[in-house]
Amino acid sequence: MKQFKTESKRILDLMINSIYTNKEIFLRELISNASDAIDKLKFISLTDTSVISNFEINISMDKDAKTLTIEDNGIGMTDKDLEKNLGTIAESGTLKFKTENAQKTDNELIGQFGVGFYSAFMVADKIEVYTKAYGAEKGYKWASKGAEGYTIEEIEKDSLGSKIVLYLKADTEDCKYSDFLEEYKISALVKEYSDYIRYPIKMEVTRSKRKEGSPDDKPEYESVTQVETLNSMVPLWKKPKAEVTEENLKSFYKNEFHDFDDPLKCVYAKIEGTVTYDTLLFIPKRAPYDYYSKDYKKGVKLYCNGVMIMEKCEQLIPDHFGFVKGIVDSSDLSLNISREILQQDRQVKAIANSLEKKITAELKKMLEDDRENYEKMFAEFGLSLKFGVYAGFGMNKDKLKDFLMFYSSKKEKLVTLSEYVKEMKDGQEEIYYACGESYEKIAALPQIELAKEKGYEILFFKDGVDEFVAKILIDYDGKKFKSVSEADFSLDSDDEKKELDKKNEEHKGLLSTIKESLGDKVKEVRLTSKLKTYPVCLTAAGEVSIEMEKVFNSMPGADGKMKAEKILEISSTHKILDTLSKVYDKTPEKIANYATVLYEQARLLEGLNIDDVTSFVTAMGEII
Repeated sequence: MKQFKTESKRILDLMINSIYTNKEIFLRELISNASDAIDKLKFISLTDTSVISNFEINISMDKDAKTLTIEDNGIGMTDKDLEKNLGTIAESGTLKFKTENAQKTDNELIGQFGVGFYSAFMVADKIEVYTKAYGAEKGYKWASKGAEGYTIEEIEKDSLGSKIVLYLKADTEDCKYSDFLEEYKISALVKEYSDYIRYPIKMEVTRSKRKEGSPDDKPEYESVTQVETLNSMVPLWKKPKAEVTEENLKSFYKNEFHDFDDPLKCVYAKIEGTVTYDTLLFIPKRAPYDYYSKDYKKGVKLYCNGVMIMEKCEQLIPDHFGFVKGIVDSSDLSLNISREILQQDRQVKAIANSLEKKITAELKKMLEDDRENYEKMFAEFGLSLKFGVYAGFGMNKDKLKDFLMFYSSKKEKLVTLSEYVKEMKDGQEEIYYACGESYEKIAALPQIELAKEKGYEILFFKDGVDEFVAKILIDYDGKKFKSVSEADFSLDSDDEKKELDKKNEEHKGLLSTIKESLGDKVKEVRLTSKLKTYPVCLTAAGEVSIEMEKVFNSMPGADGKMKAEKILEISSTHKILDTLSKVYDKTPEKIANYATVLYEQARLLEGLNIDDVTSFVTAMGEII
């Protein structure tokens, strides 16, 4: 019995219990090692024509013996190779081969750390390796039951390559190891993790087949065992672009990401530069039901030379593009020893930056050339882009501002900020917007009526984040955002402003009495010329708007203390002003009832609840 080197007992225990979080990974690791071994022999076959060329990996199971076998016809190992590669954990023949032949190989070798093999001890009590190396006359058997050590003995073996036999552990409550002896389980794992290994992975499978000559009305079936190739071998993204059709991409998307709908956009790209990778990107037609919940996990599938490393790699996709699905395959990645977690190195960051630029370019192209589908995308994922502008104190606002869309009062459809600014009226210096819970409610706001009549275009902000986005952006193309519900919003000329100031002075006593009756519910009461058919409205002074008040106070755990500084504005042209003036002149004590009714009406028009139901009902009764 030989002992492992380099404190291998501790390393082996750490690797089995800590490095790998998913026991299923062992099969991916062993298949990847087999693929590497074939790669090495294939490299030799370029100069040695006597080497066979029908390379393959075979998997077999024996339920009675509880063994799972993975066999390859690759380069194999000598006794010294076994001693070095399997006797010393973290010693990698693949890494050495890659280093020595850096200028000759295609750089697509996976097992660079020499530890993946030992992941098999997560599922096996005992492992045996039968191997014969290229150019060797003798074969060898390596056997181990884990950290205690290993044995190496000489054996007779006719063919080149390695056969790994795993003696599986007994089933426990935590893991049913016998599942790894089931055809369906092995097939599924190969499909999930090793589908794009470039050599055929073969296994005997049992299929139910209709007996020849059996009648149609009473067909008979029999079980047939046959060898099948479990993997696809050539991934779609590795094929020449000329061979990949739009239908190929759509079909791949629906199968890979389990979607019934075609994607709105497919992107096939081979990126070369600081970092090289192949990618397939897709924009779904509909948002997943949980997309805007904290449980949703974004990320693209990450492959390294056809071997799936991560199901969802979050590091490669920024949050604002979290709706993009896809695949990235690169041979330039540095992986840690488990292949399950990416190192945060410059290669990962380079791919992430490149991927973000690619998605940005595709969205821009989509906006310009495929407006219909872009609007469909924005209807599903526009919130994601808006949150991207707002998040991180606006660090991404310049990247995303041109992709934002808002409903236009004039065009009655979505427009970009660029389109709005280009069609602003002469002399208009600000981007006008109005907030509300829906387009219908915004269209009914008192504040926008006159602005629309004068031909101004108003953007409708119906999402809670919209006004926060406007505050973060500050301006677009030098034009600042202005809410029609802000206290200082006005479309009056200088003469009209002077006339309004005069009216406010004339009714100073009335307005002061209304303010006193409302107390601190409003900061000010004044006349306005911005209303046409409505008698009254609320506007806000200060940084917190009425819409922000609603958003903040609707959040979980909100205490309702967030308040906008409200101003009650009464139409200077509405007949209500004459009524108020008469009441004030004759019975000023009754103004309080009118003030209550007008204030509560204004709140309702803003989408706020009645502040004091009892006072409102009492006041209405008094007036009636």
